[in-house]
Amino acid sequence: MKSRREFLKQSAATGALITTPYIWTSQYARARDLNSKLTVAAIGVGGSRGAFNQGGAIGRNAAKLGEMIAVCDVDDVHTAEFNKDFDGKLNMYRDYRELIEKEKPDVVTIGTPDHWHIPISIAALRSGADVYCEKPLTLTIQEGIDICKVVQETGRVFQVGTQQRSQNDDRFLKAIAIVQSGRLGKNVNAYVAIGGAPTEGPFKSTPTPDGLDWDMWVGPAPKADYALERRKNFRWWYEYSGGKMTDWGAHHIDIAQWALGYDHSGPVKVRAQGKFTPNVPEKFDWDAFLEGKISLPNGFNTASEFGIDLEYENGAILSVNDHYHREGGIDFGNGILFEGEKGRIFVNRSKLQGKPIDNFTEKDIEEINEQVTKLYKGRKTGNHMQNFFESIEDRKQPISDVFTHHRTMTSCHLCNIGLMLGRELNWNPQQESFVGDDQANAFLSRASREGFGS
Repeated sequence: MKSRREFLKQSAATGALITTPYIWTSQYARARDLNSKLTVAAIGVGGSRGAFNQGGAIGRNAAKLGEMIAVCDVDDVHTAEFNKDFDGKLNMYRDYRELIEKEKPDVVTIGTPDHWHIPISIAALRSGADVYCEKPLTLTIQEGIDICKVVQETGRVFQVGTQQRSQNDDRFLKAIAIVQSGRLGKNVNAYVAIGGAPTEGPFKSTPTPDGLDWDMWVGPAPKADYALERRKNFRWWYEYSGGKMTDWGAHHIDIAQWALGYDHSGPVKVRAQGKFTPNVPEKFDWDAFLEGKISLPNGFNTASEFGIDLEYENGAILSVNDHYHREGGIDFGNGILFEGEKGRIFVNRSKLQGKPIDNFTEKDIEEINEQVTKLYKGRKTGNHMQNFFESIEDRKQPISDVFTHHRTMTSCHLCNIGLMLGRELNWNPQQESFVGDDQANAFLSRASREGFGS
């Protein structure tokens, strides 16, 4: 049993709860040493000409546990850079469909821009591969419904790259355990801050760089001329992503919703206020834009400021803000504040703190640690990719399963739809549709550009 001193040991800089580092000594590890490794292909790896290069990182992490055999990216420079790490031995592709057909990998990692996640994931699953895909998994709510069906139909293992469920010294898991234990009271609300988004643009279109298949990069999204900012900062364009809501929101809303007990359901009301960038005119027809029928200036267009309340069936509130401030010294730009009638705690990637924690006894600590183990399904925490490979071995759900992530992303998308429509929305989490609201229901899905659907 950990002592209170060990559990509450703080770094001078962060005041963080720390735990024992993870060491891979599982039976699974020993078994894999005796057998051939799973073959792995990395699709969407990023590189020196991009900005979001998590795809390369997850591919390299998967290669530590399996045998990397192929790489695919629409940029030949990035493909070659990734292949160099494997002594140039990998087969290289521009089109993921060709890779999947020819290589038939056991495992596929996906780190493309967000709008490509679902088409590639579905193709990989239907080929028989187990899949690790970066977050945010979906661009629309319907995509989430679709991917859940395909995972069920194929029986494959699917891990989403929401690493806060595995890493950060278990801070988020401990926060969930504290909330669910009732130590903050029966009626707990969550206040999330995820930062604002940039507002720059319009930008100039320029010639496409040599070695980049720009039409394939755009893929299912509406056709657009090449611009460096559009490619490197795709998170701030609704055509390809969902701004801060699906960036940091995919992490923090995920943890908050899990703690509140709605990781398999969702809110029933959405109340949203916010501002879009100057590139978006007032009373803009977002539905027509997302269907590719009208255009905006060539600049960032996601919400830059926002304050949103998601209300759940039991009356709990999950408040999503670019920055959270309240009188009494509560002020933060990134993290989650859980508050109930018995107290409050704050958690982000560097700290977990609050008076309830300061007053923990050794018994409290032991109970919270036991609950963390249950939350993580009895496995060792600390390595998100390893959790995926262990799930492949025992065919059980990984810690970031597609079903709970779909519910997280639904809440993220509800936030954006609320901002676009600028009014209160009523949501039915069982039917996964807006209640008596055809205008809002039009946002559940989008048309894919011809030739690029899943």
